[in-house]
Amino acid sequence: MARVQTSIIITIWAVLLWISLPVLSWSQHHEDNHHQASQNETHAESHSDHHEAEELDFSAFIKHHISDDYSFHIAGDVSVPLPVIIYEPGKGLDIFLSTAFHHADENHLSRGKYYYHHGKLVIPDLNTDGSLQTDEHGHPIGKHEATLGDLISGNKHVFYNFSITKNVFGLLLGVSLLLIIFSTVAGKYKSNPDKAPSGLQGLLEILILFVQNDIVRQFIGDKHYQRFVPYILTLFFFILINNLLGLIPIFPGSANVTGNIAITMTLALLSLILVVANGSKHFWGHILNPPGVPLPVKILLVPIELIGIITKPFSLMIRLFANITAGHIIIMSIIGITFIIQSYVVGVVTSVFSVAMFMLELLVAFIQAYIFSLLTAQMIGQAVDDGHHVEHETSHH
Repeated sequence: MARVQTSIIITIWAVLLWISLPVLSWSQHHEDNHHQASQNETHAESHSDHHEAEELDFSAFIKHHISDDYSFHIAGDVSVPLPVIIYEPGKGLDIFLSTAFHHADENHLSRGKYYYHHGKLVIPDLNTDGSLQTDEHGHPIGKHEATLGDLISGNKHVFYNFSITKNVFGLLLGVSLLLIIFSTVAGKYKSNPDKAPSGLQGLLEILILFVQNDIVRQFIGDKHYQRFVPYILTLFFFILINNLLGLIPIFPGSANVTGNIAITMTLALLSLILVVANGSKHFWGHILNPPGVPLPVKILLVPIELIGIITKPFSLMIRLFANITAGHIIIMSIIGITFIIQSYVVGVVTSVFSVAMFMLELLVAFIQAYIFSLLTAQMIGQAVDDGHHVEHETSHH
C-alpha cells in the first residue's frame, strides 16, 4: 500500500513538473532580461515596468504556445530551429534555419530581406534610406505569404511559404508515429496470427473494434460500413495521437495541431466530400425534392437542407478547434496566476488545479476523437441510407 501511495505522489509531482517546465523557463528568461535592462533604470521605474511587462509577456506567451511558429522553445534562449522554405517567383527557393530570425528588426532584416514579427513573415518594401515602408497601422508593406484569395485574384506580389513550422512538424510526427505503430502491430498479427494480443497490440485491438462496431457499423449500417472503416479509423487515431502530442509541453510535442483551424477545417472538408460523393438517390431526393411537401414550402426548405449539409461539418471543425485550444489556454492561465500574484499559497493551489486540468485534458483528447468520428459516421450513414437503413438496424439488433 505504501508503495502505491509513493508511486501516486511521484507521478503527480512528475506531471506537475512536466506541465510547468515551459512556464518556469519563460519566467527565468524574463527575469534575466529584466535584470539586464534594469541596470540603466532606477529601482522604482524598474519595478513598475516589471509588472507591466510581465502581464504583457505572459499573455504573449500563451498566445505563442497555441500559435504556430518556426521553432520549438525549450528553455531560456534554447530552442530547436526548424527549416524555413520560401519560394519567391522569379528568384527561386530560399532555404535556411529559423535561427536567422533571432534578433532581427527593421534595421537588421533576417538574411537581409525578411521581416519576422510574432510569427508573421514579410518581404518588406524599403524606403530610399533603407527603412521599412509601413501602412497607417505601422505594419510593413511588401510581399506577404500567398493566400487562397491571392491565388484566385492572381496577385503576384506574394511569395510561397513551404516551411516546416511547429504544426507541420507535429503533423508529420503524428503521421509517422501512426505508421510505425500500426505497421508494427500489423506485423505481429501476420507473424503470430493465432497468438492472443497483448500490450499495445491488445489496446489497439480494443479501440479498433470499438470504432468499427460501436461507431461505424452502428451509424452507417451493415450494408455499407466496411467501405468507411479505414477512413473513420484513420480519422479517430489521427485526432487522438495529435491531441496527446499537443499535451506534451516541450519538443517534440507542444504543437497545437488539432487546435489549428486549418487542420480541423481540412478534416471537416474531407468528411463533407465523402458525404456528397456517397449520397444515395434516396438522400439527394429528400434534400432536393422533399416528398409530401407543397411547392412553396419546398422553395424555402431546399436551400435550408443544402445549408444544413455544410453546417454539420462546420460544427465539427469549430468543436474540435475550440475544445483543444481552450484546454491549452486554461492550463497556461492557471499556471500564470502564480507568476502574476507571486504567492506560495496561490502557487500550491494552482499546481493542484493544473494537474487536475491536465488529467481532464487527457480525457478530452479521447472524447474529441470519439465525437468527431461518431458525428462523421452519422453524416455518412444518413448520406448512404437507401431508405431501408432502419430495417437493417432493427434486424441487426
